[in-house]
Amino acid sequence: MKQNSLRLRLVAGGATAIVIALTIAGITLTLLFERHVARTVAQDLEVHLKQLLAGINIDSENRIVVPRPPADPRFAEPLSGLYWQISDDRDQLLRSRSLWDTTLSLPIDEPASGETHQHEIGGPAGARLLATERRIVLKSGGHDVPVRVAVAVDLARVTDARTAFAADLILALGVLGIVLAAATAIQVSLGLRPLDALRRGIADIRSGRGRHLAVQGPDEVRPLVDEVNALLDAREQDVARSRHRAADLAHGLKTPLAALAADGDRLRQKGETAIADEIEVVIDAMRRHVDRELARARVQGRDLSGRGAATPMLPLVRSLIATLSRTAAGGRIHYETTMADDIVAPFDRTDLAEILGNLLENAARHAKSRVRIAAEMSSNGLAIGIEDDGPGIAPELRSAALARGVRLDERGDRTGLGLAIVQDVLDAYGWALHLDNSELGGLKASCRAKR
Repeated sequence: MKQNSLRLRLVAGGATAIVIALTIAGITLTLLFERHVARTVAQDLEVHLKQLLAGINIDSENRIVVPRPPADPRFAEPLSGLYWQISDDRDQLLRSRSLWDTTLSLPIDEPASGETHQHEIGGPAGARLLATERRIVLKSGGHDVPVRVAVAVDLARVTDARTAFAADLILALGVLGIVLAAATAIQVSLGLRPLDALRRGIADIRSGRGRHLAVQGPDEVRPLVDEVNALLDAREQDVARSRHRAADLAHGLKTPLAALAADGDRLRQKGETAIADEIEVVIDAMRRHVDRELARARVQGRDLSGRGAATPMLPLVRSLIATLSRTAAGGRIHYETTMADDIVAPFDRTDLAEILGNLLENAARHAKSRVRIAAEMSSNGLAIGIEDDGPGIAPELRSAALARGVRLDERGDRTGLGLAIVQDVLDAYGWALHLDNSELGGLKASCRAKR
């Protein structure tokens, strides 16, 4: 996909949104899981604390004893991470075997009797502990003995659970992200399918296989289809009006030109030869412009490539050669034709005559004695070539020769519109004109379909 691709933008945007959403979800779930584990640990401490409280007593020597310690075996395992400790105001201290030779550094706190407090404190080997404590009052010899009872657990258990959960969650969210990314790509492809149908419809219009978009897309695309079809109709009407105006103008000029030609003939009959010649030059130039506008009006706005137009080439070429041979410039030329009898060009006959007539006339005017017309079918399609043995055109001047109205040969009275007319007609059919060196020594004009 290209950098400016809408598909790439949508997929990238969707993937970015998925990554952000999954990242937020992962962090949130991890935090929620950690809170859940912490609550569970706190509840477990409450159970252990109640078990410990249930087993505390005062013996006959006014010492605190725990005849029934909590049953969890971790209290008996040194540095197991689960500890209990009992102290009173007479500096008596009892602790679980798991504390070994350390004590719980409980903060200064005075919870009410029967009230439970929780603290995060330091523990053995630098561990971080969660401690739950309660203050109770025991009777000894008629005296009240305040006792502070605490149970603590290493919070590494919570950290380890969170880490393991996060590792499993990352794997699960990664798989989910891949699935969502694939789903996003599929969704984008399905969503952009109407646009691809629009592209194919427009390509069909450009190639002449259709006149309107026939896309049956979703409601969001239908207004665009209707607007494009309306635009095509409006453009077709504008082109038709322009063609009619150009044709009317060109045909309207033919009558005055015919009148001027008649006036020139009368002047020549009266002996005004120089004036008659000048009038003929002007008439010829104007007629060339009129012919060009008629050719453009005929093909403008039409896409004729491959739309059923077909003309056998050899009969038309022979007819053009016969006509050209009766002119002063064409009568001195030997014409060679190299093409099969069944060669058919995908052009309307009038348009093909316009192309070949201008090219043949141009070749005959500059040739010394030979003009060759060739047509050959290949894997790349039909190629038409007209070449002569004249002086040719330098490579650096060939682009200028194809420009409208440019004449590289200042001799004669031509307007330089012949090649421009040829290009106009070829463009309407999707063809192109190329100028190359000829094997005869002069110029070769080649006509081929554009690729």
